[in-house]
Amino acid sequence: QAQLVESGGGLVQAGGSLRLSCAVSGLFFSNNYQVGWFRQAPGKDREFVAAVNWNSGSTVTAGSVKGRFTISRNDAKNTVYLQMNSLKSEDTAVYCCASGPYSGNFYWAGAYNSWGQGTQVTVSS
Repeated sequence: QAQLVESGGGLVQAGGSLRLSCAVSGLFFSNNYQVGWFRQAPGKDREFVAAVNWNSGSTVTAGSVKGRFTISRNDAKNTVYLQMNSLKSEDTAVYCCASGPYSGNFYWAGAYNSWGQGTQVTVSS
């Protein structure tokens, strides 16, 4: 299984931007993987945000953040990024990255078998 470490969270005003990073290690990248971002706000279910097919670089983004959030990866650094722009108070949550063997089922948390500890994002209105 992989080890994933998130960074980049913090407190930002509504309308601002943050970039989250997810450093991934322990994977044999000769295989294909998918790496995703999920978030969970207090009292709410975990929600899919975005994911990337590691080999192809193709991405999927949830409708609730499309046009504001962008996922990307740097394969030289084994790092996945989540660029978050035009942040809203409803984006406040703990953001976790996760990895799993590529299945194409990006939205389902069960498709991922390794998870980071998460990073808090707080958007003040």
